[in-house]
Amino acid sequence: MTTATNGGAERERLAAAWAGEAAWYRWGPYLSARQWGTVREDYSPDGTAWTYFPHDQARSRAYRWSEDGLLGISDDKGLLCFALALWNEADPILKERLFGLTNQEGNHGEDVKEYYYYLDNTPTHSYMKALYKYPQRAYPYDQLIQGNRRSRELPEYELLDTGVFDDDRYFDVQIEYAKAAPDDILVRITATNRGPALAPLHLLPTLWFRNTWAWGREPARPALRLMGPRLVQARHAALGEYWLTCDGAPTLVFTENETNGHRLWGLPAISPFVKDWLDSVVVHGATAPAAPDTGTKVAAWYRLAIPSGASQTVMLRLSAQQPTAPFDSAAALFVTRQAEADAFYQAYGGDQLAADERNVQRQAFAGLLWSKQYYHYNVRQWLEGDPGQPPPPAQRRYGRNCRWDHLDASDVIAMPDTWEYPWFAAWDLAFHCVTLALIDPHFAKEQLSVFGRPWYQHPDGAMPAYEWAFGDVNPPVHAWAAWRTYKIERRITGQADRAFLQRVFLQLLLTFNWWVNRKDPDGRNVFQGGFLGLDNIGVFDRSAPLPTGGFLEQPDGTAWMGMFSLDMLAIALELAREESCFEDLAVKFFEHFVHIAGALNDIGGTGTSLWNEEDGFYYDVLRLPDGTARPLRVRSLVGLIPLLAVATIEPDVVAALPQFRAAMEWFLAERPELACLVADWDRPGAGGRHLLALCTPERVQRVAKHLFDPAEFWSDHGIRSLSRYHLAHPYVFTVNGVDYSVDYEPAESTSGRFGGNSNWRGPVWFPINFLMVEALQRFHHYLGPGVTIECPTGSGNQLTLWEVAAELQRRLISIFLRDSGGRRPVFGPYERLQTDPLWRDYLLFHEYFHGDTGQGLGASHQTGWTALVAKLIEQHAAHPQNE
Repeated sequence: MTTATNGGAERERLAAAWAGEAAWYRWGPYLSARQWGTVREDYSPDGTAWTYFPHDQARSRAYRWSEDGLLGISDDKGLLCFALALWNEADPILKERLFGLTNQEGNHGEDVKEYYYYLDNTPTHSYMKALYKYPQRAYPYDQLIQGNRRSRELPEYELLDTGVFDDDRYFDVQIEYAKAAPDDILVRITATNRGPALAPLHLLPTLWFRNTWAWGREPARPALRLMGPRLVQARHAALGEYWLTCDGAPTLVFTENETNGHRLWGLPAISPFVKDWLDSVVVHGATAPAAPDTGTKVAAWYRLAIPSGASQTVMLRLSAQQPTAPFDSAAALFVTRQAEADAFYQAYGGDQLAADERNVQRQAFAGLLWSKQYYHYNVRQWLEGDPGQPPPPAQRRYGRNCRWDHLDASDVIAMPDTWEYPWFAAWDLAFHCVTLALIDPHFAKEQLSVFGRPWYQHPDGAMPAYEWAFGDVNPPVHAWAAWRTYKIERRITGQADRAFLQRVFLQLLLTFNWWVNRKDPDGRNVFQGGFLGLDNIGVFDRSAPLPTGGFLEQPDGTAWMGMFSLDMLAIALELAREESCFEDLAVKFFEHFVHIAGALNDIGGTGTSLWNEEDGFYYDVLRLPDGTARPLRVRSLVGLIPLLAVATIEPDVVAALPQFRAAMEWFLAERPELACLVADWDRPGAGGRHLLALCTPERVQRVAKHLFDPAEFWSDHGIRSLSRYHLAHPYVFTVNGVDYSVDYEPAESTSGRFGGNSNWRGPVWFPINFLMVEALQRFHHYLGPGVTIECPTGSGNQLTLWEVAAELQRRLISIFLRDSGGRRPVFGPYERLQTDPLWRDYLLFHEYFHGDTGQGLGASHQTGWTALVAKLIEQHAAHPQNE
């Protein structure tokens, strides 16, 4: 069997990359889809990033920290970049980057308004493919802005709604990358005219250097030089020498990646050869007395006229060595790399997968890998400003991220979304890594380690949340992700990387202590944390001072810490098998967990009362300044998250660690009021396992009645973030004559409250659903097939918890699959997406999904955590019992 047919070629490349024998990771899809409008580029006095650096300035203004482009690539330090640029002879500007609405322009917040699809990618980026649908009419920039000046009650106004694709007047522009070697990349661009008539298309594949010289810190300037009619040499002091070879007979247009101060601010023009010179030449016909043959930005200008239904292809090659016959074997290389990618992905589900399932899974993996971006942000330099630029405003010293001046990021990181969230987010990354662990466990482990490095993690132990506010608090799910990644790699490769597990465990000890010391102000094991990534799910903005005064006691914050304790316990027990010093830490995390469980369930006289006996549900509790408490009776994910904190302990683990067992039994004997929380420890369940769960068995059953009720959380497409009960029964809390209300909103939020464009008031979100699948499986792992539960509630249908988990998986996967009528729920009402054969099999992996219909909503390329569907498809096909 050849390596191509068994997936071995890509696995061999991965092994060489992991061992440091070949730099297959050096080049990849690391070029951001959006750099404008980011905090990094914001030097305004008031922190208004979206307006300080808008899209209209992006073509003319050099970026300080990173670069962006259309379906492009870069090296792993973002020094040399390559991407597409297009013009259809109708657009007012050259299409060099994706357009979208800012947070202020969209009726539901920021939103990219383009159709592009990540179709394939291998972990070493040996083969990558993406598709961009480019209208032949003028791109409707103003129409999209005006169309979205509508009520929040209405859906977003999308690019398809403008009519720009009517009569199929568009191009499919497909770009493929195939590596002949780690530093030798072939590029194939295929443009197909889907319209009814001959149409012009200008293709301008562009190569440029990130501007590192204009800021006064690194004055050395790299250079691109014309070395022949189709050949460009690129030289950089750090990167070395590269060569761009262009097939055919394009015009090579050189300029500089420098800001056009004349266009932006009316400054005297020093030279016409600035960042937007390509736009001036191609779109506006500008000329210069002498065209340069050197610069820091160059485009290969292909002028095409493509008949209806026809395709034209151009080829380029970017290589560290000047090739002698650059395109002789190019077509064969693309065939080989595509076959190797097919073989590699065949392992994930095998023959059990239907063609449609495999297509969904393959695109989910592709989007996840395309989301790897070079992220560069030195907060100290950003706060101080650069010697070659005006000093930043004084307010910056007291504004956003001012306490994070130790943070110095220069890494390739898996981003949540390549356009809407082109910066890391801590809890998103944890979910990315669980899927990444299937196909590239080495990269997943590196990602989980990165935030514990001293130039990321705060000296006080806090983990940076995300660029807009590093100090915000995300759910502490990194221990879960590290433990899952460790086990997935062990299952797939047979290797147990205990060194990784120990490194991450020690990093997370600091984070755990930070939570204990900062988010439990009264020392009662009841944790706060603010909105904890759930944005507008509650009555109030949970990260802001409350209008009532006082503070919130949060079952989700408390439950996340219970889950954190269990995952740290699991890791400590694994490490204690070989190093006995971890037994003491295992005991400590066991004690933490039991104390948290006692507080959540008001055991031991804490007086917390996060549990509401009348409703059989957990609620936020408002602690008022006078000491009184009021439950906020909103049935949401806040009250379901306690179910996620559950773990089983295998009997051989307990037998192998007598010191741990003795200490644990002593603790339970000393605290009998808490002993009930370890689920009859002396009567093990299936397989002799022991169970640790935040919720007592009786309370699990009562919460489950809400969870599996179609009139509440249980939808055809997963678990809703808010109970549908609140559609007819909105919850209203009145303070000083002002009503604060929460009602069920299955689609986009109608509230402008914090996170109003990220709606947790009804839609289905993949991360919590994925954790719920695992929680149900773990309960089943202890209870066994003899215990069943009614699902759906009121149906009389009894299922084991494993069967319930499988059904939840099926509903989540079904969002993307064609139903019996050939329609995919994710596409909603858009007929072109549902029925057009040139659109219907290209998937988007949205941020969240309509709670009643499954339509995709929010950010459209969230193959960060929504790529979890690839993992669900794999495990749903294989039905693993012991991951």
